[in-house]
Amino acid sequence: MSTAGKVIRCKAAVAWEHNQPLLIEEVEVAPPQAGEVRIKIVATGVCHSDLYQLFEGTNKEGFPAVLGHEGAGIVESVGPGVAEFQPGDKVIPLFMSQCRECHLCKSPKTNLCEKGTPSEDDNIAFENSRITCKGKKVIQFMGTSTFSEYTVLKEISVAKIDPAAPLDKVCLLGCGICTGYGAAVNTAKVEPGSTCAVFGLGAVGLAAVMGCKAAGAKRIVAVDINPDKFKKAKVFGATDFVNPEDHNKPISEVLAEMTNGGVDFSLECVGNVGVMRSALESCAKGWGVSVIVGWTNMHDFAARPIQLLFGRTWKGSLFGGFKSKDGVPQMVKAYLDKKVKVDEFITHNMKLDQVNDAVELMKRGQCIRVVLSVSP
Repeated sequence: MSTAGKVIRCKAAVAWEHNQPLLIEEVEVAPPQAGEVRIKIVATGVCHSDLYQLFEGTNKEGFPAVLGHEGAGIVESVGPGVAEFQPGDKVIPLFMSQCRECHLCKSPKTNLCEKGTPSEDDNIAFENSRITCKGKKVIQFMGTSTFSEYTVLKEISVAKIDPAAPLDKVCLLGCGICTGYGAAVNTAKVEPGSTCAVFGLGAVGLAAVMGCKAAGAKRIVAVDINPDKFKKAKVFGATDFVNPEDHNKPISEVLAEMTNGGVDFSLECVGNVGVMRSALESCAKGWGVSVIVGWTNMHDFAARPIQLLFGRTWKGSLFGGFKSKDGVPQMVKAYLDKKVKVDEFITHNMKLDQVNDAVELMKRGQCIRVVLSVSP
């Protein structure tokens, strides 16, 4: 029986308040309105940005909410005026929109979009949410809410992908892998024969390592305080491994000694302002480029002006610089063509009702990516 045009009752993991476990609840998902798409979520990754919202962020007003923003699914129905999608299409929800019409979308200099660029407070407002629980609207985190069996997004925030793509794998291209890989390839513009350092070896950092290798870097130093991650980093192309806790001097000095003055490119994939400074100071004078990739909005960052006066460049990267509706299908194709790794990021597969176990694994650093099976 068709569900188009009707309210769908389904399961979702609801975050009722800050710093509390998620609860599996029955929610009601409204039909899509004009310019919207309703999606049956098949699989979703659990990303550190979900943990940031739940445990670390300062926005206590963003609850109740359905988290999740790294998913993949199948179009169930479309709202009036939607021509790009039809029921049955395989899609990836996007936390960054691409309307293709605003001055930002038309510029090759950025992947931002006037009609939907995330910030800590940029959730779909309660009144615009399509998800209700116990008679109360819940926020759709980052406009996506992939911790729900069904969700509704604007069509400018959905990417249609190759029907051959396995959704329980390519869901990870909705955030972490594109974020790290693109930071190396699109933002840093890593050069062949260069030396790189990647700080933080979660999924984003490992994807950055993979991007450095794809760009032709000859030496890639993986930096993390968890040495258990070094074996995995080698799979993605890391050539050297450094645990800052093994040294009694700043990591920037360690890397300078290893690389004759500093690396050509560094990527901070932790979201820690102290590590951001270390990554900058690890770059070579004259031309070193350091990219901030890890998401945080809690503290100011700082460095001595001389670091930049001596020719280093400090820049940031959001979603790896990919224009979302264009870039995600390209990355899916690259995966199907075996040009980028995805399967190797997945360390655990669980069901939606095990989401709190997945959160604990990530908090303890005992996983790279957990993929949750969402819809039955």
